[in-house]
Amino acid sequence: MTTVVIFFIAGVLLIAAEVILPGGIIGLIGGLLLVGGVATAYSEFGVQGGFIAAAVALVLVLIALYLEFKILPKTKMGQRLFLKKSIQASNQYSKGEDEMIGMECETITALAPTGFVRLDGTKIEASARSGFIEKNERVEVTGRDNFRIIVSKI
Repeated sequence: MTTVVIFFIAGVLLIAAEVILPGGIIGLIGGLLLVGGVATAYSEFGVQGGFIAAAVALVLVLIALYLEFKILPKTKMGQRLFLKKSIQASNQYSKGEDEMIGMECETITALAPTGFVRLDGTKIEASARSGFIEKNERVEVTGRDNFRIIVSKI
């Protein structure tokens, strides 16, 4: 009986520690300890003891998850652990890709191969297709890759 209780306590503590130490490994070990506790209960107490141990393990996991995701975020420590804001991606330039291709701009920084260019008065991150381009060079927009434009020397 002591072995089952130790497995359950260690398993629930490791699952709870997963909030602070994310990555999945600690939670997986905690889950395996719970399964080990249930298996030990089956071997020591038979089928009925195993079912009771499985039910207790399930209830312990549900209580731990409830405390982690409903109660912990409201505490002072939880407010430091959980994100409250989301980051919105935005493009720095309002023109569409087709309108930009072929436009000329000037490098603000050296592109080695990434840096910044000024296009219609807007500072935009750019990547040089040909490698290194000096500062204050005239370049042409040849495409766009996610949130930066691709340029090449004129």
